[in-house]
Amino acid sequence: MPRLYGLNIQTVNVSQIIHQKTDEVFPEIVRHYRYLHQHPELSYQEENTARYIVAFLDTEGIPYRSNIGGYGILAWIKGEKSESGKTIAFVADMDALPVQEQNDVEYKSATDGVMHACGHDAQSAALMGAVKIVHSLKSEFAGTALFVFQPGEEKSPGGADLMLKDGVFRDFTPDFIVKQHAYIDLPAGTIGFQSGTIMASADEVHIRVKGQGGHGALPHELNDTVLAASNIVVAMQQLVSRRRNPFNPMVLSLGKFIANGATNVIPDKVTLAGSMRCMDEEERRKMLRLIPQIAESTAAAYGCSCKIDLPDGYPCVISDEVVTEKVCSAAIEFLGEKNVCEFPKRMTADDFGFFTQQYPCCYYRFGVAEENKKPGALHSGTFLIKEEALRTASGTFVFIALQYLTEN
Repeated sequence: MPRLYGLNIQTVNVSQIIHQKTDEVFPEIVRHYRYLHQHPELSYQEENTARYIVAFLDTEGIPYRSNIGGYGILAWIKGEKSESGKTIAFVADMDALPVQEQNDVEYKSATDGVMHACGHDAQSAALMGAVKIVHSLKSEFAGTALFVFQPGEEKSPGGADLMLKDGVFRDFTPDFIVKQHAYIDLPAGTIGFQSGTIMASADEVHIRVKGQGGHGALPHELNDTVLAASNIVVAMQQLVSRRRNPFNPMVLSLGKFIANGATNVIPDKVTLAGSMRCMDEEERRKMLRLIPQIAESTAAAYGCSCKIDLPDGYPCVISDEVVTEKVCSAAIEFLGEKNVCEFPKRMTADDFGFFTQQYPCCYYRFGVAEENKKPGALHSGTFLIKEEALRTASGTFVFIALQYLTEN
């Protein structure tokens, strides 16, 4: 008969046991979080972060592979009960952002101009806590729990894509993958779910308009690159309004416009850059074909040429409905129905979309705010979580793992 901590699993509330174990490990989770927060590293530069996590895994005696797709790490724990083909994976990001921290805390960033302003320090610390707890329970389940520490979420081409291409799961086949992300619109202790396509694809758009610049008082003797570029900006918005299926949300924002001329000088070149977000992969592919066509023809109308660069971006994030229902039910059982809700779909992006293209997945958000008070905005210098959120983030992962790996 299955037992946890010497207690009969049929007579003891397993969620209470995991809450208790999480409480015991919580000070260590906070310590990990504060270290990672104080020592942030930008995308694809997470060498020290990876070293810190590997040292933790070595101390705990947990097997792993490192340097996957860069500084990525895969740890695994195999249950000691009867053989089972069940496998579940959990993902956390490791990278920080080029943001100057403004918080006045003892563990504030020690690296000038770099900060964990998106909560990836919390994700990694919570996953470390979950690894430790699941490892202590390996005699109680069958199957395998996988733990992915991923670099480079914040910057293309995306650490998720690099890890997949480098064979992160070459020795395992996850039945499904779960990721959680900090959410400032919910208080600590709560989590939110949504299913279907929950976040947009993300593609960068780079356009360089070229022509014969010259004196602004002699426009008939030159090609007005500024006017051509301005009309390309307008044409891109008409692309959104007239060529897009109105039932498929899309945003195309050009936030960079550099025309380095003068009051009476039209420059030879103008640089435009922006981002396209779509909630449908077919619509995304269509728009990536249309953007060069429209930009080139608009530039040509003003006697200019243009070069378009559309580097590979992130696909949509899809939360599988069946998996999400399973994970959400586990969360309700662990946290109580009042602490589980829905979050709205939005046009932000996450490279977890690469995982969702290949495996059934669930992406949910865990609240990090004080009651009735939001922390600083994501990607801002004042972002800071309520540390109590780490208890929920770690414990929920553990409960999901045990529920799936112990069910018949």
